Amino acid sequence: MATFWFVPVLIICFAVLLSIGMVSMDRSVTISQEGWVRYFLVNSSDSARSILSTISGAMIGVAGTVFSVTLVALTLASTQFGPRLVKNFMYIRLNQIVLGSYISTYLYCLIVLNSIKDSGNDVFVPSISIGVALLAAIANIILLIIFIHRIAVSIQADKVISEISDIISKQIENLFPERMGDENGEIEKYDESMEMLSYQKNTTIKSVKSGYLQYVDGGALMQIVAKNESLFNLYHRPGSFLVEGGEIGVLYSNKGWEAESLDNLLTQFVIGKTKTSQQDLEFSIHQMVEIAARALSPGVNDPYTAIACIDNLTATMCYLAEAHFPSKYRKDEEGKLRVIADVLNFEGLLDAAFNQIRQFSVGSPSVIIRLMEALTTILYIAKRESHKIAVIKHAEMVYRLGKRTIKEENDMNDLEERAGRIIET
Repeated sequence: MATFWFVPVLIICFAVLLSIGMVSMDRSVTISQEGWVRYFLVNSSDSARSILSTISGAMIGVAGTVFSVTLVALTLASTQFGPRLVKNFMYIRLNQIVLGSYISTYLYCLIVLNSIKDSGNDVFVPSISIGVALLAAIANIILLIIFIHRIAVSIQADKVISEISDIISKQIENLFPERMGDENGEIEKYDESMEMLSYQKNTTIKSVKSGYLQYVDGGALMQIVAKNESLFNLYHRPGSFLVEGGEIGVLYSNKGWEAESLDNLLTQFVIGKTKTSQQDLEFSIHQMVEIAARALSPGVNDPYTAIACIDNLTATMCYLAEAHFPSKYRKDEEGKLRVIADVLNFEGLLDAAFNQIRQFSVGSPSVIIRLMEALTTILYIAKRESHKIAVIKHAEMVYRLGKRTIKEENDMNDLEERAGRIIET
């Protein structure tokens, strides 16, 4: 879920319903207290109150501790890896389950405690419900151990980098499912000016509010534009910042659009206050780059973390070097050009991955050398000439940086040896 509170609230609601159901069962069912069952069932109202009070007090106390530990982990993550990664920690399902489990056990014990009666002839001790509370307390103790282990692991740099790398891998497989050679035919090229001039009217589509473009429903957008026999030149892609009243794109048509159709077109764009990784691959790459940039800052000076980020970004770029990037020209079922999109390209993603790391690597020869090794690997995988040119451009920038900043002759020799492989290519 995309919210921290949903799972805990769901567990709390379940606990309330469970407590009501268990108390009702206690009123209608009697269980013999023989064998191992007697360790979980009580008959004394005083013992029942004591047990439930102890469990409920302990659970709400541990819930506060869990909340504090979670905040500490979020603070450390924000300081060490960057504030944009806090969202990743908040959405860890185990954290939500643990918090919901302790609070729900507390509420369960309160409701069951309130059902105990020992006045006069009206004596009721919900033995089965108390047994469930004891089992829940044992489960929560085990859950606390798992939670502490998970928190300790989750704030380790290698773990964070690995999880972001997994997210990027899944994302690029969804966005670029085809490899070069799998696509059907060559990408068609259009004279955009001539295509636009073939329509009599143009309508500027403006953003209804300021914020980041988070999502575009491409299928629905294509259907709307095709239904109105128009051409839509889209200026932005997910991740772009839009200003209220600013241009999203221009519609070219032979007849005016109805207001309802224009409103329907605008609903295909989701604009929010923050970036998301759903359709914005650069956002995920920037998360990895931010970890590397912080690791290379003078206050941290952790080249090993930066090198780990470079290694994972290398794997990403090697996949993209073989991926088939979709055309910016989108046609309808009849083969008519309907949308000219702003699309990702290999050079832009390579810039996003390595530009800032290179800029922050001044004074760290090991990082500069690893950057050159990474580019050598990507060049070996790249097949298209445009991809190779982009890689060589980055290699030249890294080499120039090394010549300016690396003072040790042996370090410079290592860099020149690796640079020579690319320059010769």
